Amino acid sequence: MGNGDIRVRGIAARAGGWSARHRWAAVGIWVLFVVLAMGLGSAAGRVDVNESDQLKGETHTAAKIIEDSGIKEPASESVLIQAKDGNVTSTDAEFHSAVTAVVQAVGATGKVTAVTSPYDTKTISKDGRSALVQFDMRGDSETAGDRVAPVLDAVKGVQKEHAGLRIEEIGGASMQKTFDDAFGDDFQKAELSAVPVALGILLIAFGALVAALLPVALAVTAIVATMGLMGIVSHLQPMSDTANSVMLLVGLAVGVDYCLFYLRREREEREAGRDAQTALRIAAATSGRAIVVSGVTVCVAMAGMLFTGLAEFEAMGLASLMVVAVAMVGSVTVLPALLSLLGERVEKGRIPFLHPDKRGTGGRRGDRAPGQEGSRFWGAVLRVVLVRPGLSLVVAAGVLLAIASPALGMKTQQLTLDKEFGDSLPIVGTYNRVNDAFPGGSEPAEVVVKAHDINAADVRSALADFRTRAIGSGASRGPVDIKVHAAQNVAFVYVPLVGGSDQDKAEKSLELLRDTVRPATLGKVDGLQAPITGQVAGSRDFNDQLVGSVAPVFAFVVVFAFLLMLLSFRSLTIAITSIVLNLLSVAAAYGILVAVFQHGWGASLVGAEGVGAIVTWLPLFLFVILFGLSMDYHVFVVSRIREARLRGRDTKDAIRHGVVTTAGVVTSAAVIMVAVFAIFGTLSMQSMKQMGVGLAAAVLIDATIIRGVLLPAVMALLGERNWYLPKWLNRLPDLTHDESPEAVLPPARQDERAGV
Repeated sequence: MGNGDIRVRGIAARAGGWSARHRWAAVGIWVLFVVLAMGLGSAAGRVDVNESDQLKGETHTAAKIIEDSGIKEPASESVLIQAKDGNVTSTDAEFHSAVTAVVQAVGATGKVTAVTSPYDTKTISKDGRSALVQFDMRGDSETAGDRVAPVLDAVKGVQKEHAGLRIEEIGGASMQKTFDDAFGDDFQKAELSAVPVALGILLIAFGALVAALLPVALAVTAIVATMGLMGIVSHLQPMSDTANSVMLLVGLAVGVDYCLFYLRREREEREAGRDAQTALRIAAATSGRAIVVSGVTVCVAMAGMLFTGLAEFEAMGLASLMVVAVAMVGSVTVLPALLSLLGERVEKGRIPFLHPDKRGTGGRRGDRAPGQEGSRFWGAVLRVVLVRPGLSLVVAAGVLLAIASPALGMKTQQLTLDKEFGDSLPIVGTYNRVNDAFPGGSEPAEVVVKAHDINAADVRSALADFRTRAIGSGASRGPVDIKVHAAQNVAFVYVPLVGGSDQDKAEKSLELLRDTVRPATLGKVDGLQAPITGQVAGSRDFNDQLVGSVAPVFAFVVVFAFLLMLLSFRSLTIAITSIVLNLLSVAAAYGILVAVFQHGWGASLVGAEGVGAIVTWLPLFLFVILFGLSMDYHVFVVSRIREARLRGRDTKDAIRHGVVTTAGVVTSAAVIMVAVFAIFGTLSMQSMKQMGVGLAAAVLIDATIIRGVLLPAVMALLGERNWYLPKWLNRLPDLTHDESPEAVLPPARQDERAGV
């Protein structure tokens, strides 16, 4: 059979073939799509998730009451005035002078309203060393962080005039500004670092500038197009900044991976002596098919987030799903068109000493595809694994189960400001000092009371009784502040919770308010609503809802991934082992997270001392993301094994061939992912640090222990049973027909080329 006689079938093969024949049209359509998506998205604007839609339960009810009443609750701020030693108290003239100066300074900015003195509101600590000047920011609370800078500067000015006292501001607006600045700086660093890091690794992997630029270009254009699509889709499903950041992360990872898989196979076929057209057709039928199967599986996994009922998760899931779909389509359409256009020029810009060009030298080292040098290592590993598959399975599985074991004691919670940023931000110290002097004062619980007549005698009596019992029950040490909005028949009750920044203790105080104090007071008034919200309540409600969504998300992702693998490989055994190996990979990542961030093992290496918990949203997020991304390598490796098996190799030989010939590209792809995710592990925010470490650890485990040891060991033990499909499943759709049946080099020659 000649090079030109090869016939391939399937969506990926047909798409690649059409693009290669109509290369300028394919490139033009892609560019037009990216430009139109970005233009239409910019014109439509992006709708972000409303606070009232973030959660269900009491937090949602409270936000809905506020939204429906039309009350624009201001961002509240406090200025802590505190003696640095025990010689000055609130009764001293110096302390009085500082309080007066703060009240005048913040009022003079014109940015605040309702400034109150601690001598009027009794916000003075029991030891008399600390006091709070309280006020509200003018304007919309959601944008108060943008206007708080002059107030912060005014407070700093008073501090300079009273060196003997500590004068610091904290509150909704100042924390929002701090958080936004830190969040923005963190992600800007990550985003600016990720692309150069990926490009640098690709340069090493391919040894040529043009070949390295192609995967980055595909990923970047996929991300740009998805940004535009997010703006359009946000009018149906609101988006968020977090969803945008996750989309960037996932888009770069899969965009580079898919292009790498395709480009690597095309280059391998050319170096095996195929002409350019044939090499492209084979790459489309093999790597192209693996990309489609992997992409659809990742999309299904991301769709699992839509079952959480949490607006933030739904936004992240939809954004990630879209960028994966766009990258997948680009990989099987515009990429073959570009490769057809470039031809041999894809090797332009070769880097000296990296994979030197040895064409015509009899197939020496430089003639092997990039990354194949590393296959010598995996060839040696495989020799051991395939000789003793049972022992290899027991050892590798035992190691992963041991790594995963800390996850059995996983504790999740929303991270408070001090745990999120540690000592890296000055406001964290202020936060801790306010909570020490006024437990829960920096982030009090908020009771939103809605009545038919807020001024009715029974309602006022119940409010007064609630204030008294909140303190008497031990849930709060006060002061409990009540703000009444008579026109809307709504009242806000602010209750500092005993426990302060200790989330566990604060949640117990919240339970006391919800389950004991409220029923005995406000609960006795007919028709009255009194949902309790706030940071602690939001964390509790978020956790409860997330726990409730784990089962449906887990079931959806696992069942659909199983079905996709079953249809794609027509093997019940492959489908089952794929799910089990992926779950083991995710469990190991959980174990590493818990060991480092909860138990503190090696926490100093990543700057995570004293966190003591995993951020609430991360376990489910990691499960969905990792289950999807793990399929990249799994589908790619198993597809190559099955391809070799269909060409007549026995199972063990097919395993050796599949793992060794994919070792270079899997290693390169894994190094890129680990490097990009590790960048997030260096950020100051603990939630981002946890995400980065968890993703990097999981990908590293997946590309080494899972794909290099466990997968070949399991498949070697199963032998011909790997391809088992019960007769009653034969009627399932056949999605396995994309493999290219062309003649290949004899096994001995292939293994020699692969470095085994």
